[in-house]
Amino acid sequence: MIQFRSAQMGTRNYKKTFLLLLLTWFLVNMIQALFMEIMSDEAYYGLYGRYLAWGYYDHPPMVALLVKISSVIFKGNLGIRFMTVLLQLGTLLIIWKIIDLKDPDSTRVITFFIIAGSIIMFSAYGIITSPDAPLLFFTALFLYGYKKFLFEQKWSTAFLLSVSMAGLIYSKYQAVLVIGFVVLSNMHLLKTLKFWLAGILALILLAPHIHWQFANNFPSFQYHLVDRSEDFRFIYFLEYLPNQLAVFNPLTLGAVLYVLIKYRPADKFTRSLYFLVIGFIGFFWLISFRGHVEPHWTIACSIPMIILLSDRSCENQQLFRFTRKYILPSIFLILALRIFLMTSLPLNTKLGFSGKKEKYKYIESVAKDLPVVFTGSFQQPSLYTFFTGKDATVISSVISRQTQFDILQLEKKFHNKPVLICVKADGMSQVYGTGRLKFDAFKTDSLQTVNRMKITFRLDQQTLQPGDSINVPFTLQNSYNHSIDFNHNQFPVEVCMVFIQGEKIFVQQASLSEPVNTISDGVTLERTLISVIPALIEGEYKFGLCLNTLFGPSLNSRFVRIKIGNND
Repeated sequence: MIQFRSAQMGTRNYKKTFLLLLLTWFLVNMIQALFMEIMSDEAYYGLYGRYLAWGYYDHPPMVALLVKISSVIFKGNLGIRFMTVLLQLGTLLIIWKIIDLKDPDSTRVITFFIIAGSIIMFSAYGIITSPDAPLLFFTALFLYGYKKFLFEQKWSTAFLLSVSMAGLIYSKYQAVLVIGFVVLSNMHLLKTLKFWLAGILALILLAPHIHWQFANNFPSFQYHLVDRSEDFRFIYFLEYLPNQLAVFNPLTLGAVLYVLIKYRPADKFTRSLYFLVIGFIGFFWLISFRGHVEPHWTIACSIPMIILLSDRSCENQQLFRFTRKYILPSIFLILALRIFLMTSLPLNTKLGFSGKKEKYKYIESVAKDLPVVFTGSFQQPSLYTFFTGKDATVISSVISRQTQFDILQLEKKFHNKPVLICVKADGMSQVYGTGRLKFDAFKTDSLQTVNRMKITFRLDQQTLQPGDSINVPFTLQNSYNHSIDFNHNQFPVEVCMVFIQGEKIFVQQASLSEPVNTISDGVTLERTLISVIPALIEGEYKFGLCLNTLFGPSLNSRFVRIKIGNND
């Protein structure tokens, strides 16, 4: 039986134990990274790596850099995941340095790895490539720099803080919370010149990303702060805590809560760890009032959890025994789950963890050398490109959402060229395959899309009633370098009104004061839309004008808020 502070283990062997467990961690992650089928979001980040930039529609660019480096060294799964696997080793090393036990031994090393390995999503982001992987690394680096800064305010430590803060924000925008909660835990930092200089240097390092956001009209902020907001649903509030238990492991999270309640923070650094854990979990619980909260959004506070629990387990024999008796066995359940995720069992396929390669290889057998155009989600073209290495894109609409594909605008390369369109279209598409491989598609000799055309309109009334006649003057600008045929035989174009209320979208056909036949490249036309307000229920809506095609109404204009109801 291992005693709480085993003299037999000795301090001489702890480094060997640490390196052995770190190597084991690396090998286990490498095996899973190699054999577990790529996830759809990972394939999307693979697209990031193919087109390096200082920013992306959904996220900052750090994940793209990791993918790019991985793809230079490896192909296939490791071409996306290798740097993620490597980066977590660095994260573990930094966390161990932060803990900085006065009398380390192998028992404490083993306890540290038990705690780290028991946090489900922390383990997952050592395999799955995501912005969360570098977020975890730079969170650990920032806390390491902050602890050193509290001890001695050297210029080198201030520089480490600035690099880690920039790295955090280049990883994921939750970085603002990491920095913010640490500052809230120690407001004296705002009176410290070197901390301010570290922040200014971090902003200088972030200048290319800030410029990218300006140049692209802040798409990331529009998406995260506006587009992702939803109407309140009580289920979002109720599901939050169970989801957090699943993310962090209920046994580990319970032990952390025990530490937070039983012990008061002994110093400023420990106080910052308390602020991070309580702040992250509390903040995103409040955010659940404006929409669904993804369980992994709180993953950054796994770093302070590991530090707090590892530190206290070395002092509290009861907590140490709980770690060995209850948390340790849960790791074997996690390992069993990880093994399951590497299989192609029917349940695994049904859950979307396997079977994707077969599907997209089948689509390739139909498309042959033709580029493939999808509708709806960004996952499909990303997975198709990953598994086949061939061109694919997605045409977005107001019914789906915009993605990095709308910034890349890959469909411009396929204009007026033959492509395979994966969409169900009456009288045009046919069904290919059966079962899981089943999909609708048709081949066209001449693709035409209108997503990059711009509509500017003027709406004088903000309150309207169902049945009201409406005349909306607008301008239509063709920003393509080719003409758009509104009477195209396969992709005809209509101007329509779109009303959005929450997740409900209403499309209303309209006529024009003068028809549009063909609009040449660079030309701007003026027209008036003539229609009737449909029978919508009373309430507030977002209103815009769109060009409707086979792909659905595209996002061509800004949306303004209107009210449907009585004028009284």
